Amino acid sequence: MEIVFSGIQPSGELHLGNYLGAVRNWVALQDQYRCFYCVVDYHAITQPYEPAEMASRARNMAVDILACGVDPDRATLFVQSEVPEHTELAWVLSSVAPQGELERMTQFKDKAAHNPHNINLGLFAYPVLQAADILLYGATRVPVGEDQRQHLELAREIVRRFNARFGETFAEPMPLFSTTPKILGLDGQAKMSKSLGNTIALREPENVVWDKLRTAATDPARVKRTDPGTPEKCNVYTLHKFFSDAEKQAYVHTGCTTAGIGCIECKKMLFEGVKVDLSRIRARGDALRADPARVDAILARGAAEARQVAGQTMARVRSRLGLHAAKA
Repeated sequence: MEIVFSGIQPSGELHLGNYLGAVRNWVALQDQYRCFYCVVDYHAITQPYEPAEMASRARNMAVDILACGVDPDRATLFVQSEVPEHTELAWVLSSVAPQGELERMTQFKDKAAHNPHNINLGLFAYPVLQAADILLYGATRVPVGEDQRQHLELAREIVRRFNARFGETFAEPMPLFSTTPKILGLDGQAKMSKSLGNTIALREPENVVWDKLRTAATDPARVKRTDPGTPEKCNVYTLHKFFSDAEKQAYVHTGCTTAGIGCIECKKMLFEGVKVDLSRIRARGDALRADPARVDAILARGAAEARQVAGQTMARVRSRLGLHAAKA
């Protein structure tokens, strides 16, 4: 089986954007690939954070991922800092990572512009650690959205430079581009983001979920109930594609374009579908949180599996570099 690697920062509770844009796809991929899924806490320390909260953030993210359907018997789930080879390989790769390409990374420019008092080397070298994450496990496929295309291309360039200098060591990872439509936040303007306050968290109570959906932005052309709209311009209709069957989607599409239904009716139908998915995820999550020993065992097993593969990779890398010391 081809190998897939993907990671997610422990930035708090998973929200619908994370679920629909990434984790839902992770669940599907574990039937087709050998999957390594990682809570990337080393990436998270490039932004201001509270150290006392990091371990619980990583653990809660792992629980949410499991609750969404990632199966530890079919995929390896672990926390990045439990596998020290990630940072070791990142340092090695930094010796061949082109500075000019790193300076062109759009995400670095955006984060630096939004937080000019926190421009640090970790933020600049973030894509090099991403490349190490991928290459440690021999991943040939990486699920990415359009916003990560540039980072993956840099990883491929790093592979070419390393192989040219030290000998054939890594395969170039190929993208698995998501077919998921772009998920905007409840404001209908920007990507779902906790910092923008436009998300629905997977663990939020049903009444809170409904309050947020009820006030979510829709097609701006529908000022009045009698105004026809264009569903393709409405983020609420986009969400129907994930939570409603084909018949209901067709009903909503027709009702919107003919003003046969209003936006509130459309949202109520969406809520029914969202409620089913989220109640299932919440139930799984509650069961996991009630059994912390099980979660500990899953993450310990995942870290052990990851360390075994990562250790083999680093032994090969050290040999290529001429750093391989004879064992006593």
